[in-house]
Order: sequence, then C-alpha cells, then structure tokens
Amino acid sequence: MDDELWMTGALSLAREAGAAGEVPVGAVVVLDGAVIGRGWNQPIGRHDPTAHAEIMALRDAATRLGNYRLPGATLYVTLEPCAMCAGAMMHARIKRVVFGARDPKTGVAGSVLDLFGETRLNHHAEVTGGVLAEECGQLLSRFFAARRSRTELA
Repeated sequence: MDDELWMTGALSLAREAGAAGEVPVGAVVVLDGAVIGRGWNQPIGRHDPTAHAEIMALRDAATRLGNYRLPGATLYVTLEPCAMCAGAMMHARIKRVVFGARDPKTGVAGSVLDLFGETRLNHHAEVTGGVLAEECGQLLSRFFAARRSRTELA
C-alpha cells in the first residue's frame, strides 16, 4: 500500500511535467517514511538532456541531505528508468527502485535490458515494477495522443 501512496506523489509530479509540455514522468525519493527528493521531466524547458524526473529527484534529495550517496532510499518513478537514470541511481546507492509503466523502447529494469540485475556492476537495487502501471501508462498515452493530434492538425 505504501508503494501506491508514494507513486501517487510521483504521478502528481508527472502531471506537472505534462502541463509544462514535457513528457509526463515524475519521481520521488523516500527515506525513512519521508519524501526527501522530488522531480519531474524538464529536459525541454531546461535545455538539458539529463533533466529526467529521476535525475531531478536524485539531485533534490542529495542537496537536502548534503550527500550524493542515498543509501536506504527508495526512488519511485512513473516510467521504467532509462540507462542514464539507472546509472545515476546506482552511483547514489539507491536501495530500491519502484516504477509504474514499463518502457519497451528504453527501459533497463527488464524491458530492453536489466541493468539492475547485471552481476558485473558493483551496486544492485531491489526493483519493483508495475505499481499503478495502468494510471502511469494512461497519462503517457494521453500525452502522446494529444501531441500526435496537434501535429496532424498543423
């Protein structure tokens, strides 16, 4: 139940991203029952290819704690992480990653690759996928359908 509660917070941030014209992905970092980091997709507005929701949430959490390592923390994100974000989570020593919708094109928590299960890497996070997957997926589907519709009308 807690996973759904925290994912609801990530969904709220994803909606903020969508309202700003960004791909609607949101993330929160939780430690000891409290949100310590929040982020949503911002690569378009920030002109920054690294400004994914997970990276923004990790930056926020690290700044709040005054440490780039976040052992014991869980990162909740509405979309399965990409390779860049998974790498950042590993460097931060995130304990657990919980995601909503699978990403069959760039997801590396089992969809395209499983970086979290790669034995040659030195840090491994526990991964739980599919939390509020339908709601997370519908948010993305509606966003891209609206974008295609605007493109077709132009």
